[in-house]
Amino acid sequence: MAQPVVRTPEAKVALSTASVYPESTATAFEIAARLGYDGVEVMVWTDPVSQDIEALRRLSDYHRVPVLAVHAPCLLITQRVWSTDPWTKLQRARAAAEKLGASAVVVHPPFRWQRNYARDFVAGIWRMADETDVRFAVENMYPWRYRDREMLAYAPDWDVTKHDYRHFTVDLSHTATARSDALDMVDRMGDRLAHVHLADGNGSGKDEHLVPGRGSQPCAELLEGLAARNFDGHVVVEVNTRRAMSGAEREADLAEALAFTRLHLAAASRVPGR
Repeated sequence: MAQPVVRTPEAKVALSTASVYPESTATAFEIAARLGYDGVEVMVWTDPVSQDIEALRRLSDYHRVPVLAVHAPCLLITQRVWSTDPWTKLQRARAAAEKLGASAVVVHPPFRWQRNYARDFVAGIWRMADETDVRFAVENMYPWRYRDREMLAYAPDWDVTKHDYRHFTVDLSHTATARSDALDMVDRMGDRLAHVHLADGNGSGKDEHLVPGRGSQPCAELLEGLAARNFDGHVVVEVNTRRAMSGAEREADLAEALAFTRLHLAAASRVPGR
């Protein structure tokens, strides 16, 4: 009789360097190596090391931790990182990914006040994707809320499935903040889902980025669904550890997140002849 065996998909589990903030990018490589992550996603932001390709290469080589993805500097605090021109930022992110051997660049939709950038964003992402093997994976965002007021801060839309992109990133902290159905969004992304930011949230007005399993999002169901379809993109742990009281507490959270991810990516399968 065939016996059940454990099968895991091709997806690699990476640690976002943002997950160790306020510690440094270099610390993220060290922790990823110590805990056994498959690689890192580099969040390009105000840490000078995150902006320096050669410094990142040295960290990757020293710790034997590959850079699997580059997150372009799209945040409010990174408006002047790698130029003030958003297309230049994306060109530099692509170049960094190519030089570091990363397969994906994560990018947010524009802020609404970036009118020229937003007007050409969908077509521009397609043009850039046609010029490289690196996947430009556009990430779902959320409306900004204050008390009972809501502001649409992103254009063309925070719900990226409303537009035609070649590849998507789904972020489960963002689906929580948007109060949208994460699994329905993943279904709409279909085969164009190339990248996952794994975190949790409870649907508050804040982008919480909780350790998976500590909020209301279907993190386990998502991972099990990815396993069933043999997802070959990257699953990136992107959680907030700023409240950790010590380095040991931060590492415990990141170890828990890794264990949760690997557990739910493991799928029962029956293999004939076993």
